[in-house]
Amino acid sequence: MIRCYIALGANLAQPDQQLRQALQALAQLPQTSLVSHSQLYRSPPMAGMVQPDYCNAVAAIDTALSPIALLDHLQQLEHNQGRERHSRWGARTLDLDILLYGDQQIESERLTVPHYGIAERIFVLLPLFELAPALLLPDGKPLVSLVSNCPPQPLSLY
Repeated sequence: MIRCYIALGANLAQPDQQLRQALQALAQLPQTSLVSHSQLYRSPPMAGMVQPDYCNAVAAIDTALSPIALLDHLQQLEHNQGRERHSRWGARTLDLDILLYGDQQIESERLTVPHYGIAERIFVLLPLFELAPALLLPDGKPLVSLVSNCPPQPLSLY
């Protein structure tokens, strides 16, 4: 089993309920167990987009699924909860991103791990820090240094 961290986000159709439903679905994935999850956080949309605030969280899972199989399952969960992909950073019922897959660094057409935007997103870093404050990223960088160097962004408990 490999420890993975999954970012969850939603800003449509009762976002907090979308995340709670997604956490239940993560616990049901094959060859996977939900270890823990952060509190729910409220954050404004990225890049000044005009849309509702987001509800965000991070989940820790242990899985025997391959990275691409995990990605396929996450995208199916998004689809099951009404996710439609129209524009980058557009409003959504559910977004599930693989932040970390063990200590692996993955660069493929479909998947980049660690997640490409992890260092600039406090709505990802703070919930991740809540779960694993002593975490070292695959490049050896401590998570705490990413949190302390992240550009300031509004964030509150949901």
